[in-house]
Amino acid sequence: MEFLRPATLAEALALKAERPGAVPIAGGTDVMVELNFDHRRPEALLDLTRVGELTEWSTVEDGTVRLGAGVPYSRVITELGESVPALAMASRTVGSPQIRNRGTVGGNLGAASPAGDTHPVLLALDARIEVASVRGTRLLAAEEFYVGVKRHALEPDELITAVHLPAHAGPQQFAKVGTRNAMVIAVCSFALALRNGQVGAAIGSAAPTPRRARAAEEFLAAELPWGSSEALPDSLKRRFGDLVAEATSPIDDVRGSAAYRKHALGVLARRTLTWAWDEHRTGERACA
Repeated sequence: MEFLRPATLAEALALKAERPGAVPIAGGTDVMVELNFDHRRPEALLDLTRVGELTEWSTVEDGTVRLGAGVPYSRVITELGESVPALAMASRTVGSPQIRNRGTVGGNLGAASPAGDTHPVLLALDARIEVASVRGTRLLAAEEFYVGVKRHALEPDELITAVHLPAHAGPQQFAKVGTRNAMVIAVCSFALALRNGQVGAAIGSAAPTPRRARAAEEFLAAELPWGSSEALPDSLKRRFGDLVAEATSPIDDVRGSAAYRKHALGVLARRTLTWAWDEHRTGERACA
């Protein structure tokens, strides 16, 4: 197995064009596990840790945050907690401090696991995934990125370079259920965003791919009393939770049963809606 170490993005894209079978590696928190257990044996590894362009983030003119694919979770937590709070919430749930110091949103996307912690947030916020090759750069809607279990829409010569997210997009929440409180793969997860009369709601680890709960979004956008400062009735929260549960197609596995995942996601939907709505009506953020 060859180990390729480009120093610039241009060099990385050129190497990926020459060796489309090369597997990108940055934090290595997913790739190294697969290598250690001999689940994967690629022809080459493309080490992106020296590519400085991938480790930067900025706010562009339209208020969008452009987050480099190589920015680690620990920096998302400390630097983006105000502008993209749900992503910071999800990042706090990833692994241990050591994993958060190494792992990246770009790596989470590259693995495309249904249980990836950041995926529901990207879907709920209508994120766009920036991918590049020697042929140019294109933006993919997050909903178009996931095409199957651990499969994504990248072409063989493309690399994930950044994620584009709306900054200060209104109340948002993330919550997940695991078999313990820390360092755990999600049994199921849920993200919610309320912004400008619109709703984003997405589930993780309860379908072949992360997915949006479209019927739940449409129901909530129509039924929320956007101009009111009153608490929401339990009937509305229950109906929203039921619609989120109906959007799932989970399986039984070692982490939890399909029935449990459906039930738990209904609970997470009701809780996150309560927290997000409380922020909407009071202006005070409630953390998951």
